[in-house]
Amino acid sequence: MDTTPSPTGATGTLAHPDHADGRHAVVLGGSIAGLLAARVLAGRGDRVTIVDRDEIGPDIRPRRGAPQGHHVHAILAGGQQALEELFPGLTEQLAARGAPVGDMLADAHVVFGGNRLCRTRSGLPLVGASRPLLESTVRERVLAMDGIHLAPPADVVGLRSTTRGIDGVRIVRRLAGSTGEAIDADLVVDTTGRTSRLPSWLEELGGAAPPVEEVRVDIGYATRRYRVPPDVVGGALAVVIGPTPERPRGGVLARLEDDVWMATLYGYAGDHPPLDPTGFEAFAASLEPADLTTALAESTPIDEAVRHRFPANVRRRYEDVRDLPGGLVVMGDALSSFNPVYGQGMAVAALQAVALRRRLSGRDRVGSRTIARAMARTIRAPWELATGADLTIPGVVGRRSRRQRMAARWAARVQTAGTVDPAVARAFVHVTGLVDRPEALIRPSTVRRVMSAA
Repeated sequence: MDTTPSPTGATGTLAHPDHADGRHAVVLGGSIAGLLAARVLAGRGDRVTIVDRDEIGPDIRPRRGAPQGHHVHAILAGGQQALEELFPGLTEQLAARGAPVGDMLADAHVVFGGNRLCRTRSGLPLVGASRPLLESTVRERVLAMDGIHLAPPADVVGLRSTTRGIDGVRIVRRLAGSTGEAIDADLVVDTTGRTSRLPSWLEELGGAAPPVEEVRVDIGYATRRYRVPPDVVGGALAVVIGPTPERPRGGVLARLEDDVWMATLYGYAGDHPPLDPTGFEAFAASLEPADLTTALAESTPIDEAVRHRFPANVRRRYEDVRDLPGGLVVMGDALSSFNPVYGQGMAVAALQAVALRRRLSGRDRVGSRTIARAMARTIRAPWELATGADLTIPGVVGRRSRRQRMAARWAARVQTAGTVDPAVARAFVHVTGLVDRPEALIRPSTVRRVMSAA
């Protein structure tokens, strides 16, 4: 047994240092989804232990367990609103730490489906915070709350259960000579990401793994940081160029804290951007319109390009597991992992945290499957948006239904109308920003405007 000092209960199991009375929740994963889950649970009086593989310090840099932190991350407006609900004043705090703040349409060049949306005020925030800055700021707020404990780095290797449900997790701390330990828990929240081992752990306990839905995209993206002259993009904070079926490539150039700009290029179905400077710039030059490549031509790179790959959108339907054990919640990428080019991951995690808080706010005991259904409702719209857009791209592997094809055709008409009608552009980004549901695009007033623009 590892002898590093740690709080230990009478049974020899690792426990929260304040775990004497009341419920103890264990959150698996210390990334954004895990931090938000911990904030919700501690806010209702639970004692919370966060377990992560990484040594998490106060410094602002990408973590080993979150390599995507090296790339552009968007905080969609719906997620930003949810974060403000959980952490009042967070946007101002990020701005004070150097993150530029503007408007999604007024302060960005946005091109979807080859259509440049109107530059108009959308009423939706555009926050230029890097993933490490956002995660560090949220973590600081979370760990300052009473009742939250960050455990030493450890690998979670399984669950413990009784006839009543999950009652703990089994871990091995990341130190030479460590052996297995256990953490008692009244509630376990899995936020370990798309590589979550929860399906196999449930099968080890004699239960069933969840049904899985998958849309394979084989996205590869590369990112390089730049210093950009202030007049190059006309005062905008971001350039967003989405793919088209004819050109399944895209890119984002975003201003972040410390006046650093980050350019992320991506391609579908194995058409991935090169890392060498010449290849990177040639890939950017293939995008239309030329806003991004024009900006890069007048900018100074400050590091080398780095790569990341994303194989598939994955949705695990825990709401369909009939014998889902009590005391178990799944959130974040462990539940649904979206194509990152749409920027939905962090926003959906924030919306799930708000949904969890609302579900747990009543006096009645809430079962795991009830919470799983609530989490599924937060996924439905972003999943339809992401996979619907992906399935218009040749080479993407997934089921193309008649409904999906009709929705894609209407979305293309909305995007075209959004080039000349500011109200349609606003309606579109309110949906893609997860503020309004997709049904908002077929409201009579919006349909009339789209048809008139055509």
